[in-house]
Order: sequence, then C-alpha cells, then structure tokens
Amino acid sequence: MNGKTIFIAIVALVIGFGSGFVLRPVFIPVEIAPAASQGAGLTAPAGDARSTQYFAANLDEARETVAQCAAGTVRGQECANAEIAIVEAEGKERFDAFMGR
Repeated sequence: MNGKTIFIAIVALVIGFGSGFVLRPVFIPVEIAPAASQGAGLTAPAGDARSTQYFAANLDEARETVAQCAAGTVRGQECANAEIAIVEAEGKERFDAFMGR
C-alpha cells in the first residue's frame, strides 16, 4: 500500500511539472524586445529612481528623502531605496558596535 501511494505521488508530480512547463508560455507570454531597442537602453534615463547603493554612499541625502517621503512630497521606488539604505547602514553600525569595532 505504501509503495503504491509513493508511486501515485511521483506520477502526479511529474504530470504537474510537465504541464507547468508546457503551459508556461500560455500563462506568462514571453515578451520579445524589438531588435532596434536592444542596445539603446544601456544607460538609465534621468528620471529613474536613485538606487540603494547611491543612498548608501549618501546617507544624509537618504535621510532627507525619507523625511520628504513621510511628508508626502516624494513617492515611489526612491522612498523604498532610501529606507533600505538607512536600515542597512544602521544595522551595520549596530553590528560593529556589538563586535567592538
């Protein structure tokens, strides 16, 4: 009885994974980028949000951005990136203090 149950479970998993691979293009269509734009976007546009690495290097600016986010003047990904940079920097400072560095 136990061997039969294991065999049925394995067959069900194989069928499930197989159908997932076959039906994936139906559920999530593959988007093909036009050939002309493949090399055009190598640099980020000027309006994009600043990255977490940028805010990690400029913590004062990150704190200003978080304050502006709290006030509602800045929104979007930049708020999240600034917050992440501040949390990581404070965590590193606490770890260094704990380790006695």
